[in-house]
Amino acid sequence: MASTIIARLPARLRDAALAALLALVLGIPFIGLQTLSTDQGLAIGTRWPWLLAAAAVIFAGRLLFAILADLLAERRRTARAGRSLVSEALAGRLTRGFGIGAALFALTLPFLPFSDRYVLDIGMTALIYILLGMGLNVTVGLAGLLDLGFVAFYAIGAYTFALLSKFFGFGFWLSLPLSGLVAASFGVLLSLPILRLRGDYLAIVTLGFGEITRIILLNWQSLTGGPNGVSGIPRPSLFGLSFDRRPPEGLGSFHEVTGIAFSGEHRLMFLYFVALGLVLVASWGVWRLRHLPIGRSWEALREDEIACRSLGINPTASKVSAYATGAFLGGLAGCFFAARQGFVSPESFTFIESALILAIVVLGGMGSQIGVVIAALFIVLLPEFARDFADYRMLIFGAAMILIMIWRPQGLLSNREPTLRLAGRSAAGDSAAKEATP
Repeated sequence: MASTIIARLPARLRDAALAALLALVLGIPFIGLQTLSTDQGLAIGTRWPWLLAAAAVIFAGRLLFAILADLLAERRRTARAGRSLVSEALAGRLTRGFGIGAALFALTLPFLPFSDRYVLDIGMTALIYILLGMGLNVTVGLAGLLDLGFVAFYAIGAYTFALLSKFFGFGFWLSLPLSGLVAASFGVLLSLPILRLRGDYLAIVTLGFGEITRIILLNWQSLTGGPNGVSGIPRPSLFGLSFDRRPPEGLGSFHEVTGIAFSGEHRLMFLYFVALGLVLVASWGVWRLRHLPIGRSWEALREDEIACRSLGINPTASKVSAYATGAFLGGLAGCFFAARQGFVSPESFTFIESALILAIVVLGGMGSQIGVVIAALFIVLLPEFARDFADYRMLIFGAAMILIMIWRPQGLLSNREPTLRLAGRSAAGDSAAKEATP
């Protein structure tokens, strides 16, 4: 391993020197020069030592990251060579165990001693991003179709519930499947014109779709309210029971029917369990679809579209179904978001949301549902832990993502199936193969 690192050292030094030179040139107007207030007015001063120090830091950092990446690559290569099927089975059992443990913890979270309104609010935010990550994971992780405008389906689901409740008086439970279906229909409409696009062109079109959706919501004021949004969205009820102290006309009160003293946290607990139920049902549905022919066709499409055609798989149906399924989950998340907030506006559906959802899928591992859960928790909880460093939250977030991409470029839990394993055959199988060979 050491000999390989030493052999690559000249190339790494050259890359680090080029990075430092580029930083030196670009840093002249930002670091090397400064404006000074003098008696004669503003003057330009220089800070060449600061600029040289910044270039030196970039040189050392680039060299250190390159060496660290080489070490991790060699270690992964060595571990992959010695990996056995037993270790893979153990990893699978650990992953399932983590999933069961996470589900049990989520079910008991509202009843734990440290649970309060703040904890429940953070939990609901995490569950919304998990549901969005699962939807985009179908499109990107399983089918391999890059989507930079997934926030559009999120917005469509939220505004569908908002408008149905405003103009037709629909409640949450009736609007929930309708929001998913409306978002899925837009997913189908988006997928049909872009069936022949791949790579960067596909990313540009989906990015444009997301921005077009946000601009329409912002400018169609007669329908969407424009920048003012839609308010007065009804909260979900439990079998016709409201969690308000004074319920709306036609609904009963939860605390009066059950005899439990009124508390504002009861609504938060109910919303939390609704979000958790949506995530669990969506996880089970995606898992079932993945083991059906449609799910296998998604994964085959991700690996090689030409091979799919040669095997008789219809790539058009696979792409359309992947977009529709992912958009359906995004619409469900949007409907719940509108019910939780009671208000929606275009400001909640910017491009940064699509970037965060895509980061969840990439960091968690393409196609891994448990990875999506871990990455969503990481992205939601990291800013909360870094609250004391509010001015540096995005810097900490970006540095953490860079470190994860260096340490695990395939994601925290990569899961690409079906997989053809050529190693680990039994001795009996080898001897049988030799006897069958003429």
